[in-house]
Amino acid sequence: MNQINASIITIGDELLIGQTIDTNSAFIAQELNKIGVWVMRRVAVADSHEAILNTLSDEAKQADIIIITGGLGPTADDITKPALCDYFNTELREDEAATENVKTIFQKSGRPLTERNLSQGLVPANCIVLPNARGTAPGMYFQNDGVSYFSLPGVPHEMRGLMHSGVVPKIKETFQLPAVVHRTLLTAGIGESFLADRIQDFENALPGPIKLAYLPAYGMVRLRLTGRSENKEAIEQEVAKNFEELKSLVNEWLVADEDISIQEAVVKLLKERKQTVATAESCTGGAIAQLITSIAGASAVYNGTVVSYSNEVKENILGVGKETLQQYGAVSEQTVTEMAGSVCRLMKTDYALATSGIMGPDGGSEEKPVGTVWIAVAHKNGKVKAQKMAFRFDRFRNIELTTHTAFNMLRRFIMEEEVN
Repeated sequence: MNQINASIITIGDELLIGQTIDTNSAFIAQELNKIGVWVMRRVAVADSHEAILNTLSDEAKQADIIIITGGLGPTADDITKPALCDYFNTELREDEAATENVKTIFQKSGRPLTERNLSQGLVPANCIVLPNARGTAPGMYFQNDGVSYFSLPGVPHEMRGLMHSGVVPKIKETFQLPAVVHRTLLTAGIGESFLADRIQDFENALPGPIKLAYLPAYGMVRLRLTGRSENKEAIEQEVAKNFEELKSLVNEWLVADEDISIQEAVVKLLKERKQTVATAESCTGGAIAQLITSIAGASAVYNGTVVSYSNEVKENILGVGKETLQQYGAVSEQTVTEMAGSVCRLMKTDYALATSGIMGPDGGSEEKPVGTVWIAVAHKNGKVKAQKMAFRFDRFRNIELTTHTAFNMLRRFIMEEEVN
C-alpha cells in the first residue's frame, strides 16, 4: 500500500513573529496520523499573496493532501480566498448555505450584520464547501491534478470541528489508507537515555511494521508503539503483544498504560479507590490545583487547596508553627510536612500534597539555592513523607517539574499505602 503524504500550511504574520503559537499544525498532524496519513512538511507562510501561491505550488509537487489554515476572516489581511482563486484559476461566488450560516450566527448573538461579515459566504467557484458549525468562515475542499486541498479557518475551535466533520471523512472517502494502531504508556522518574538503554534489546527486536517513539516531557517519558498494516486485526494483535512486553520492562517507572497525563493517572487512581486529596501550595501557586481541576469529574476526589504563598498564611490558616518557620524557614522539610498534615485534616481528605520552594530567578541563598524544593505527601492516619528536590532551570520549568514530581510522589505514596 502506497504511503499517503500530507503538507500543512499555516497562514498569518502573527505566526511568524511569535505573537501567536501554532497549535493548529500539531492538532492536524495528530488527526492525520490516526488515520494513517504521513505529514511530510509543516510550513508557516506570511499574509502574502505571492508567498501563498508559491507555497501551494511547492507542496503540490510532493504531497497527496494539503491542509491550509488561516486567512479566511472578513478583514483586509485575510487573503487566502483570493489567493486560492488565482491558484485554481477561478473566481468567488456566493454559497447560499454559507451566507445563511453567517446570518443565523449574527441573529442569535444579537450583533449587527455588515457587508464585510456577509462576504464570509463568498467562496471559490470550484470548491466543495465544508459547513462550519462553529463559526462564520466555511471550510473548502478542492481537487486538482490528483492532490486534495483543504482550506480551514485559523480559529482553533472552528478548525478542529471541521477536521472531524469534513476533512477526515473526505480523506477516508478519497484514499485507501492503512490501518494504524497506537499504544502509549507513561513513565516517570527515569530519564530518556536511561530508559533507552533499558529497552534497547526490545527496540532492536521489534518487527518491521512496528516503530517505537520516545516522547520526553518534564520529568516524564511517554513510549509509543505504532503499527501500520493493511491487516488491522493482525497489526492490533502484534502491537498488543509487544506492548505487554514493553510494560514489563519499564514496570518500575510505569505511571499509566494509556495515553493520559500524570494528573489524570492520579485522579483515576483515587477514583478507583474512592479516596480524596487536598493540596497546600506555596511555590507552585495553585498550579497543582489547576491541573487537577482541569480534569472532568475531579470533584469526586479533590476537596480543595490552600495557596499559602506567605508565611502568614502558612501560620494562620494552615497552622504551621511560628517556631518551625523561624528555625527552619518556609522551604524546609519541617514546614512542608506540617503543611501537608494540616491541610489533610483541614479538608478532611484521605491524602494531602504540599509544596514549598524557591523557583527563581531570585530568592536563593548558599544554603538554599534557586531550585530548592520540598514536597510532602500525607495520609489521614498521620503518615507523612517528604522529599527535597534540586531543580536547575528557569522559574517556569521549575514550577512544571515540581508539579509533576509532586503528582508522582502522591501516586507512589497511594500505592504504598495500598500494599501496607
